[in-house]
Amino acid sequence: MQVLINGEARKLVSAMTVESLLNELGLDGGKVAVERNLEIVPKSAYGQTQLGEGDKLEIVHFIGGGAPGAEPALAEDSLLVAGRSFRSRLLVGTGKYKDFVETAAAIRASGAQIVTVAVRRVNLSDPSKPMLVDYVSPKDYTFLPNTAGCFTADEAVRTLRLAREAGGWDLVKLEVLGDQKSLYPDMVETLKAAELLVGEGFQVMVYCTDDPIMAKRLENLGCCAIMPLGAPIGSGLGIQNPVNIRLIIEQSRVPVLVDAGVGTASDASIAMELGCDGVLMNTAIAEAKDPIAMAQAMRLAVEAGRLAYRAGRMPKKLYADPSSPLAGLI
Repeated sequence: MQVLINGEARKLVSAMTVESLLNELGLDGGKVAVERNLEIVPKSAYGQTQLGEGDKLEIVHFIGGGAPGAEPALAEDSLLVAGRSFRSRLLVGTGKYKDFVETAAAIRASGAQIVTVAVRRVNLSDPSKPMLVDYVSPKDYTFLPNTAGCFTADEAVRTLRLAREAGGWDLVKLEVLGDQKSLYPDMVETLKAAELLVGEGFQVMVYCTDDPIMAKRLENLGCCAIMPLGAPIGSGLGIQNPVNIRLIIEQSRVPVLVDAGVGTASDASIAMELGCDGVLMNTAIAEAKDPIAMAQAMRLAVEAGRLAYRAGRMPKKLYADPSSPLAGLI
């Protein structure tokens, strides 16, 4: 019997179930999700699902790109997303690091509690290869499955359905890209995917353009957080359109987090001083000369920017205004 697994043809010597196939491949069924002929196989059905001639299987897991239960209220100024409370307003990605050891160390230094993870095919040629979950545990962090690399609504929805099967997560990050060069969001496909996912019970944090009109439409569809770009993904250019970001913040009843474009600590602080509820970044930390030190810098910048926003900055003035009284000068 011949089947197709992750795009590769494989000949099975005998009839077997999904469970026996995973055992033969040396894969832990608890760490992967399986799709058979475009339909997700529930983990509870691995032992009863018989494979047939010509079946097409996708076996995926999380890679660099906690528990889904809400934490107790921790502080007056906690970040609240979809009814869940988080101390940290910095969200970080898990891709681009030199190895999983560095990934884990950078996340610890950042103080982040939410980490984005990508869904990718399992490496069938080396099933013993370490996985992200071996270094960054969903027991310690809230995993935020994302749809990085998806260019259609169908691809994004399919990816997140697999993510929910793999780990039970319903809090997800949606991004549907328009082209390879700019990695700008395709807002038509994003709106389509968001509507489908919200209808299926997902809590959708959505990457979008810095267009207040589109941001409002996504909120009205039921997205639990709006994530406008500061600049193109991985560019490090910083906040290019603070006016639009501010408009999105002013109109939104759900959290607004800048996603993409942050390059250094001052960019993160600017986003927070505008009134953003948080910042998500990956490249700015992972591609720094010292990722661990930069992760700590970003944590401090987000905290400082948030504190400055809450404190309320002084008004800008056209002319000088002495800080010491002029009366009584000698």
